[in-house]
Amino acid sequence: MASVTPLPTTTTSPAGEALGADAPVKERVQGVINLIRPAVQADGGDIELVDVAADGCVQIRFHGACHGCPSSSMTLHQGIERNLRERVPEVTSVVAVR
Repeated sequence: MASVTPLPTTTTSPAGEALGADAPVKERVQGVINLIRPAVQADGGDIELVDVAADGCVQIRFHGACHGCPSSSMTLHQGIERNLRERVPEVTSVVAVR
């Protein structure tokens, strides 16, 4: 399982610009995922943002060692979801899809 460490307080876009609360939700979610990704990759896995629904449900897909790992559920809820909800208040839930 990837241990997701505390993230920097500033979320950045894929291009590296700081994102404020006025940035689109999907862009802010992607910025947080980009911050989490190195910890997941360190354990041989990866995460992909699939979609952000209008109701705030974020869909992600696990890759590599994370796909099918028994600890991926804990990583999803205690690491990824917690960080997303703290940094992007519009996020209501995070689910893994295939």
